[in-house]
Amino acid sequence: QVQLVESGGALVQAGGSLRLSCAASGIFFSINTMGWYRQAPGLQRELVATISGGRTNYADSVKGRFTISRDNAKNAVYLQMNSLNPEDTAVYFCNSDVRTLSGLRTYWGQGTQVTVSS
Repeated sequence: QVQLVESGGALVQAGGSLRLSCAASGIFFSINTMGWYRQAPGLQRELVATISGGRTNYADSVKGRFTISRDNAKNAVYLQMNSLNPEDTAVYFCNSDVRTLSGLRTYWGQGTQVTVSS
């Protein structure tokens, strides 16, 4: 079984920064795409950023403010969030495409709350 555990969510003032971390554990062969999604109250879960083979992809709303990175040796993905605004308030979820004995599967973390006050 593969587990993703996020950390780093907090309450921060507008204009501030946070760094989210997510580490994968368990038995698997490799991890392909890793990413971050978020879900605000009453809204659907949306893509924030993904990273695969060194290539990154960002939602328009976070371009220039957020940076995704990964450490393959630690099976970890990070999200550096700068210039936060109240619209960034949401539960942030880590997502990874993991190759296991059962094949390629998508796993999700439990989420970490980010709250930006105005």
